[in-house]
Amino acid sequence: MYRNDGFLELGRQECLRRLSTADVGRVVFTRDALPAVLPVHFSVDGDGAVLLRTSAASEMARAVDGAVIAFEADEVDAAAHSGWSVVVTGPASVVTDPVDRQRLIRTGPRSWVARPADLFVRIEPELVTGHELRGGQDSYGVSWPP
Repeated sequence: MYRNDGFLELGRQECLRRLSTADVGRVVFTRDALPAVLPVHFSVDGDGAVLLRTSAASEMARAVDGAVIAFEADEVDAAAHSGWSVVVTGPASVVTDPVDRQRLIRTGPRSWVARPADLFVRIEPELVTGHELRGGQDSYGVSWPP
Protein backbone atom coordinates (compact mmCIF):
# COMPACT_ATOMS: atom_id res chain seq x y z
CA MET A 1 0.00 0.00 0.00
CA TYR A 2 1.23 3.46 -0.84
CA ARG A 3 1.84 5.94 1.94
CA ASN A 4 0.20 9.37 1.99
CA ASP A 5 3.25 10.84 0.24
CA GLY A 6 2.79 8.51 -2.76
CA PHE A 7 5.70 6.19 -1.99
CA LEU A 8 5.57 2.45 -1.41
CA GLU A 9 7.93 1.22 1.30
CA LEU A 10 9.99 -1.76 0.14
CA GLY A 11 10.95 -4.66 2.39
CA ARG A 12 14.58 -5.62 3.01
CA GLN A 13 14.65 -8.54 0.55
CA GLU A 14 13.00 -6.47 -2.19
CA CYS A 15 15.51 -3.68 -1.57
CA LEU A 16 18.45 -6.07 -1.93
CA ARG A 17 16.91 -7.59 -5.07
CA ARG A 18 16.57 -4.16 -6.66
CA LEU A 19 20.09 -3.19 -5.63
CA SER A 20 21.40 -6.22 -7.50
CA THR A 21 19.84 -4.86 -10.73
CA ALA A 22 21.52 -1.42 -10.57
CA ASP A 23 24.91 -0.66 -12.07
CA VAL A 24 25.88 2.59 -10.38
CA GLY A 25 25.23 3.92 -6.90
CA ARG A 26 26.48 6.64 -4.60
CA VAL A 27 28.57 6.19 -1.50
CA VAL A 28 28.00 8.83 1.20
CA PHE A 29 30.77 9.38 3.72
CA THR A 30 32.52 12.09 5.74
CA ARG A 31 35.58 13.83 4.31
CA ASP A 32 37.26 16.52 6.41
CA ALA A 33 34.17 16.68 8.68
CA LEU A 34 31.92 17.41 5.67
CA PRO A 35 29.54 15.11 3.77
CA ALA A 36 30.92 13.69 0.55
CA VAL A 37 29.08 11.75 -2.16
CA LEU A 38 30.77 9.77 -4.93
CA PRO A 39 29.25 7.74 -7.75
CA VAL A 40 30.59 4.17 -7.74
CA HIS A 41 30.20 0.90 -9.59
CA PHE A 42 29.23 -1.83 -7.12
CA SER A 43 27.83 -5.31 -6.60
CA VAL A 44 25.81 -7.00 -3.88
CA ASP A 45 27.34 -10.00 -2.13
CA GLY A 46 25.34 -13.10 -1.22
CA ASP A 47 24.80 -11.86 2.35
CA GLY A 48 23.48 -8.49 1.14
CA ALA A 49 26.70 -6.56 1.72
CA VAL A 50 27.47 -3.84 -0.82
CA LEU A 51 30.89 -4.23 -2.42
CA LEU A 52 32.90 -1.42 -3.97
CA ARG A 53 36.12 -1.78 -5.95
CA THR A 54 38.52 1.15 -5.95
CA SER A 55 42.16 2.12 -6.13
CA ALA A 56 44.31 1.40 -3.09
CA ALA A 57 45.32 5.08 -3.29
CA SER A 58 41.67 6.19 -3.09
CA GLU A 59 40.92 8.89 -0.54
CA MET A 60 37.43 7.42 -0.24
CA ALA A 61 38.78 4.00 0.80
CA ARG A 62 40.85 5.58 3.58
CA ALA A 63 37.92 7.73 4.74
CA VAL A 64 35.36 4.90 4.96
CA ASP A 65 37.47 2.09 6.45
CA GLY A 66 35.98 1.51 9.91
CA ALA A 67 33.30 4.18 9.54
CA VAL A 68 29.52 3.91 9.36
CA ILE A 69 28.50 5.16 5.92
CA ALA A 70 25.51 5.18 3.60
CA PHE A 71 25.12 3.85 0.09
CA GLU A 72 22.27 4.67 -2.28
CA ALA A 73 21.22 3.32 -5.66
CA ASP A 74 18.12 4.01 -7.67
CA GLU A 75 16.35 3.65 -10.95
CA VAL A 76 14.33 6.52 -12.37
CA ASP A 77 12.01 6.71 -15.36
CA ALA A 78 11.49 10.44 -15.81
CA ALA A 79 8.98 9.99 -18.63
CA ALA A 80 6.76 7.70 -16.54
CA HIS A 81 7.33 9.66 -13.31
CA SER A 82 8.29 6.48 -11.52
CA GLY A 83 11.27 4.83 -9.92
CA TRP A 84 12.77 3.41 -6.78
CA SER A 85 15.55 4.23 -4.35
CA VAL A 86 17.35 1.98 -1.86
CA VAL A 87 19.68 3.11 0.94
CA VAL A 88 22.05 0.79 2.82
CA THR A 89 23.63 2.10 6.02
CA GLY A 90 26.30 0.27 7.96
CA PRO A 91 29.97 -0.07 8.82
CA ALA A 92 32.43 -0.14 5.95
CA SER A 93 35.73 -1.98 5.90
CA VAL A 94 38.49 -2.68 3.43
CA VAL A 95 38.58 -6.41 2.64
CA THR A 96 41.93 -7.73 3.89
CA ASP A 97 41.32 -11.49 4.08
CA PRO A 98 43.34 -13.01 1.17
CA VAL A 99 40.77 -15.74 0.42
CA ASP A 100 37.87 -13.28 0.40
CA ARG A 101 39.89 -10.87 -1.75
CA GLN A 102 40.66 -13.58 -4.33
CA ARG A 103 36.98 -14.51 -4.45
CA LEU A 104 36.03 -10.87 -5.01
CA ILE A 105 38.60 -10.48 -7.79
CA ARG A 106 36.69 -13.26 -9.59
CA THR A 107 33.11 -12.42 -8.61
CA GLY A 108 33.04 -8.89 -7.19
CA PRO A 109 32.39 -5.60 -8.93
CA ARG A 110 34.41 -4.88 -12.05
CA SER A 111 36.48 -1.74 -12.24
CA TRP A 112 35.68 0.77 -14.98
CA VAL A 113 39.29 1.98 -14.81
CA ALA A 114 42.17 -0.50 -15.00
CA ARG A 115 44.37 -0.16 -11.91
CA PRO A 116 47.12 -2.48 -10.75
CA ALA A 117 46.37 -2.02 -7.04
CA ASP A 118 42.60 -2.26 -6.55
CA LEU A 119 41.03 -3.03 -3.21
CA PHE A 120 37.50 -3.90 -2.14
CA VAL A 121 35.34 -2.09 0.38
CA ARG A 122 32.50 -3.98 2.05
CA ILE A 123 29.48 -2.16 3.49
CA GLU A 124 27.56 -4.30 5.98
CA PRO A 125 23.79 -3.86 5.50
CA GLU A 126 22.72 -3.01 9.06
CA LEU A 127 19.90 -0.73 7.93
CA VAL A 128 18.27 -1.25 4.51
CA THR A 129 15.42 0.99 3.41
CA GLY A 130 13.75 1.56 0.08
CA HIS A 131 10.86 3.30 -1.59
CA GLU A 132 9.08 3.06 -4.91
CA LEU A 133 7.09 5.73 -6.72
CA ARG A 134 4.84 4.69 -9.57
CA GLY A 135 3.79 7.27 -12.12
CA GLY A 136 0.12 8.13 -12.36
CA GLN A 137 -0.46 7.79 -8.61
CA ASP A 138 -1.58 10.75 -6.54
CA SER A 139 -0.43 11.20 -2.94
CA TYR A 140 -3.20 8.84 -1.73
CA GLY A 141 -2.25 5.96 -4.05
CA VAL A 142 -5.21 6.62 -6.34
CA SER A 143 -4.61 6.27 -10.07
CA TRP A 144 -4.96 9.46 -12.07
CA PRO A 145 -6.91 10.15 -14.11
CA PRO A 146 -9.73 8.15 -12.47
